[in-house]
Amino acid sequence: MDNNYNNLSLMQLIFKWKWHLLIITVVAAICGAIFSSATFVTPLYKSEAVAYPANISPYSDESETEQMLQIINSQSIADSIIEKYNLWADYGIDRNYKYAKTYMMNEYHDKIRISKTPYEAVSITVRDKDPQVACDIAKDVLHFYDLKVAKLHRDKAKEVVDMYAHQLELKQKDIDAMKGRLSELGSTYGLANYEQQSKEVTKGYINGSAKAAEMKRNLEQYGPESIDLENKIIAEATAYVDVKLDYEQQLRIYNADLTFSNIITEPYPADKKSYPVRWVVVTLSALGALLLSILVLFVIENRKKFASAKS
Repeated sequence: MDNNYNNLSLMQLIFKWKWHLLIITVVAAICGAIFSSATFVTPLYKSEAVAYPANISPYSDESETEQMLQIINSQSIADSIIEKYNLWADYGIDRNYKYAKTYMMNEYHDKIRISKTPYEAVSITVRDKDPQVACDIAKDVLHFYDLKVAKLHRDKAKEVVDMYAHQLELKQKDIDAMKGRLSELGSTYGLANYEQQSKEVTKGYINGSAKAAEMKRNLEQYGPESIDLENKIIAEATAYVDVKLDYEQQLRIYNADLTFSNIITEPYPADKKSYPVRWVVVTLSALGALLLSILVLFVIENRKKFASAKS
């Protein structure tokens, strides 16, 4: 019963002040339309790019998309965008101000949104007062992402390339040293082919050749070293080839000119502003003014009734 009475009183209040409420609502709607115009609010245009990660390997338990999000949201990419488009001037922030960096990053993340789509792609949404600038920033976020990932890959690949190059250099020095010693044994002691020379020397020794006897002594003294050197040279040469194959693979990675995103949706300059949405501003202004007016009138009417009852 009380609820019905309250509803009736509210309806009576609205009906009593209907013209006043109508005028206030209309005036609020007009004010909302005026103050949401370009004269008072700078219109913003939106441009969006959607891309999937490519040619990357995730770290730890993260996915390729999460890695892409981490890199795109890095400070170095933000700084590159800010400097290239002079966002200090665009956002009206004095870079000499004490808290300029904080204000800039807040504004940057408000105007440039990076998010993951339900289908594991990455969305780059940019809002700016110039539709072409919004489009260009969306493209360059992906461009700087490619450069950042390429640098990370090249830095790591360079470490591996240098490691393999150093290993090849050491192996080549070992092979050259062993070849030098083998050549020395050949020139000084006449050792060339141990197996073949052993047969020849044995025949000469049996026949009582003095030269064969000397060669026999050389073979006995330096032959094992010669055989050992030959085997080591073959083994080191095989290892050298294996390392060289790995080195060439890493060198290809280091010199590769790759991109690290597959762009699904290309950004384009918007032909219609996305902010502010004037009908939303007008509707909220009118509705807010109406509700506030009803509340004020309700308080005034009840104060009158309370004052009358008290007197």
